[in-house]
Amino acid sequence: MAGEITIPLLPCRSIDETADFYRMLGFEETVHQTRPNPYTVLVSDDMQLHFFGVDDLDPETTLGTCVVIVPDTGVLFDRFAAGMRAAHGKLLLTGIPRMTRPRKRANTGNRAGFSVVDPGGNIIRFFPAAEDTEGRPPATSKLGKTLERAIVLGDAKGDAAQAAKILDATLAKTPDTDPDLVEALAYRAELAIRRADHARARALLDRIDGLDLTDQARESLAPTLAAAADLRTQLP
Repeated sequence: MAGEITIPLLPCRSIDETADFYRMLGFEETVHQTRPNPYTVLVSDDMQLHFFGVDDLDPETTLGTCVVIVPDTGVLFDRFAAGMRAAHGKLLLTGIPRMTRPRKRANTGNRAGFSVVDPGGNIIRFFPAAEDTEGRPPATSKLGKTLERAIVLGDAKGDAAQAAKILDATLAKTPDTDPDLVEALAYRAELAIRRADHARARALLDRIDGLDLTDQARESLAPTLAAAADLRTQLP
C-alpha cells in the first residue's frame, strides 16, 4: 500500500513556547488546544509536527526526536536561519533551543543533514532524500577522517566535548597545507562556541584568517569561510 503518512507526536513544556519557536522558523500553527490536554500542531508545506504538553518535562533529558526527509536541506536551513536572525540577531548555536549547520555525515550515506533542538529539547533531524554525489569527495587524510568522526559525535550524538577532544589531538599535528584544515578549524570553532569557550573559538578563527589560501581554495571553501565569519558574530 502506498500513500502512508507518519506524523511525530513530541512532548513539550509549553505549547505556547513551542508554537512561538516554530513560527519563528516559518511554520504555521493549525491547532492550539488547552483542554482536555495541551496540544499544538505546527505545519510548513508538507511537514507536520504535533506536540503535547508535559508539565514536568526536562528539556535537557527528553528523548523526543524524529527525522524529516526534505528535498534540499540547504534551502531549509537558510530559511530557518533567517527566522532566527530576525528574532534574535544571530543563529542559536548553544543551549536550548539551538540549530546545527548542514554537514555531510559519514553515518548517513553522505547526506548533508542538520538538526533543530526545540524549547522542549526535541531533536528534529533534517536530511535530504537523495545522497549527495557532488561536492567534496570522501575524506582520505587523517584530519579529514577525524573530522568525519567528530561530526557524528558532535552533531548526531550531541557530544561536543568528545568531538572537540578527538579534533584537538589531530589538529595539533596538522600542517597549514592540509586540504581539510579549514573545514576542521571551522567546525572546532563552532564546538568551542557551543561550550562557551570563546577564547578557544577566537584562536581557531584567527588561525583560519591567517591561512595563505589561493583564490581557487577560497572559492571552493566559500560556504565554510562564510560560516566562520558568522561564528565571529557569536563571540562576546
